[in-house]
Amino acid sequence: MAAPAQAGDLNLKLVDTAGRPVGDAVVTVRPAGGIPPGPIRFSWPTTMVQQNIAFAPHVLVVPVGTTVRFPNKDKVRHHVYSFSKPAKFEIKLFGQDETRSYTFTSTGAVALGCNIHDQMSGFIKVVDTPFAIKSDAAGTARLVGMATGTAQVTIWHPLLKAKDNEIVVNIPIPGSGAASKTVPLTLRSGR
Repeated sequence: MAAPAQAGDLNLKLVDTAGRPVGDAVVTVRPAGGIPPGPIRFSWPTTMVQQNIAFAPHVLVVPVGTTVRFPNKDKVRHHVYSFSKPAKFEIKLFGQDETRSYTFTSTGAVALGCNIHDQMSGFIKVVDTPFAIKSDAAGTARLVGMATGTAQVTIWHPLLKAKDNEIVVNIPIPGSGAASKTVPLTLRSGR
């Protein structure tokens, strides 16, 4: 009989260079023991709503292969598009209380816009690990139940000053308790 693998947790605090919390940063982890087999599911909805001439949420994390719904709750029509490498698509004009969808088959960051409303922008981060979370408004991100050892932690944010808007840090995950780390992020202006 094999001994059960030890599992540990990770608590991150993401801040900008002035020490202010950074929300909407996507944290993905590749534990030392690898990614467990099986389908990836998250507890949040896989929906990107158009409401008040904006995408909500502004950043959405979904597993690769997910079909994302795009309901229009505005009184105006929208034309959702992306020119991003992981998903180039257009969802042509659709009106209030109509919903369209798109299936994301490649990992990466997908920037969204609306051909009708230039001020609308949103992001979908498509991931291939169950260990993924978006930081909250306080800049905190917590992931639980990872194999112990040194984990590769990737942090992505749409304004992060780095190649592909992401950085990678290695963080040891302990066998008991949690690894806690504050990570400073250098953001482009526009925050």
